[in-house]
Amino acid sequence: MKAKPLLEALAKKLKTTSQASLASALGVSVMTLHNWKSKNKSLTAGQIANAISKSKVAAVKTSQFQTIQPIVEFYSIDPCKTRNGGSWQILETGSAVNSYRNGLRSALEHANGVYIFYDSRGKALYAGKAKDQSLWKEMNLAFNRDRELQKINLTHHPDRNQEFRPGHEKLRQPKRTQLELSNLAGYFSAYKIEYGMIDDLEALLVRGFANDLLNAKMETFAHQRIGT
Repeated sequence: MKAKPLLEALAKKLKTTSQASLASALGVSVMTLHNWKSKNKSLTAGQIANAISKSKVAAVKTSQFQTIQPIVEFYSIDPCKTRNGGSWQILETGSAVNSYRNGLRSALEHANGVYIFYDSRGKALYAGKAKDQSLWKEMNLAFNRDRELQKINLTHHPDRNQEFRPGHEKLRQPKRTQLELSNLAGYFSAYKIEYGMIDDLEALLVRGFANDLLNAKMETFAHQRIGT
């Protein structure tokens, strides 16, 4: 088959926008691609087979570089109320904070992937995914979500203006109290993940630390989800 129509068909199929990106996708040099096009000779079966083999290697390499892209790790949570005051968000953003903080929010708003919340000691509390909405939106939803496992015994003290009475005069009993991640989390990490790998990487995190995290649901891997 003639090189030029074959390369044009491949460029269209692979959705490449330049000779360099097509060469990268096929795993050949730009010079090789240029020679094939300019001479427009029929490519041998060996040349086509070699290009297919190299393109497979190139695809694997691209996948390895793009599957997991860290956005931020162990970033300190600075909780604030949303504008309507109805819930908490993980960071205060806007004109009152620096451009680094606002840039982080923008990166989270434009990415899907997985995230981890940590306590004040840096120990992982909860791992989640953001697949059908942005990391920013999903992380803030998770930050306010009630979970049965997030209950601890606390003593409730008055917050109104009244005289203090020590415990030996008025004993206040600890009661089982529902908390949110906004009460527990001190840091977070977020990773942009190739869409098709988000579920499996979340499952790996949750299953790998099943006895340490507050996740109630035990996620499964792709081949198990297909079989059910």
